[in-house]
Amino acid sequence: MSSNSELTKEGKYIYGIIRNSSDVEFGPIGIGKRADIVYGIVYKDISAVVSNSPIIQYEARRANMTTHEKVLEAVMEHYTVLPVRFSTISEHDDDSAIKRLLVKDYGKFDEMLRKMDGRKELGLKVLAHENPMYESIIEKYNEIRNLRGKLINLPVDKTHYQRMKIGEMVAEALKKETQNYKKIILDSLTPVADDVKINDNYGEMMILNAAFLIKSSSEPTFDNLVNELDEKYGQLMTFKYVGTLPPYNFVNLIINTKD
Repeated sequence: MSSNSELTKEGKYIYGIIRNSSDVEFGPIGIGKRADIVYGIVYKDISAVVSNSPIIQYEARRANMTTHEKVLEAVMEHYTVLPVRFSTISEHDDDSAIKRLLVKDYGKFDEMLRKMDGRKELGLKVLAHENPMYESIIEKYNEIRNLRGKLINLPVDKTHYQRMKIGEMVAEALKKETQNYKKIILDSLTPVADDVKINDNYGEMMILNAAFLIKSSSEPTFDNLVNELDEKYGQLMTFKYVGTLPPYNFVNLIINTKD
């Protein structure tokens, strides 16, 4: 059983790594209920963005995750940031331990910051509108349309097998169409991106769930391409476009705070 002294022991919560060589503060926006000051600990030309924190394992609840993300978004207003994994806490309450960590991994952080410099993550989820998509399939696939036409006026109980067959044909056509639209969207957007991460879809009506690593200078072009796709296919699908995000999908920064 933990003692009170262990429960109240202080450490440093690490949010991310930035390119910065001078003292910097981001305000009382730290994780938890105390609103600790978020600030930078400097080594050479990089800084760890941290706040004071009790040494606890923060639960991955919405409030905690949102605070972690909002800190990174505040930092991103001024810096390229390498996001550190949620609930990474140094078990030392002084800045020198964080500085030793920066010294040890300076080469890795420096290289990653160079790779991410001037870049941002943009998220795009594309979901098909169920009824319009099914109608477009019936219009496009003659076999499905003809078979459905033959069954419209026949009793349901006597056409069970045929109706199941139509359902299977529609499901297969939907899979084919979503893959086709996915390719069209990626072929349009990928040339503008430095990197693309395709994430798992959820639900059969999701066409695309992707993150794009974009140069800041390319963002207006990317925005225009998304708008053009929305204008062309908006009657069939919804484009949920999210930006600007820390590069969660392109930086998997796990820091060992035990050494």
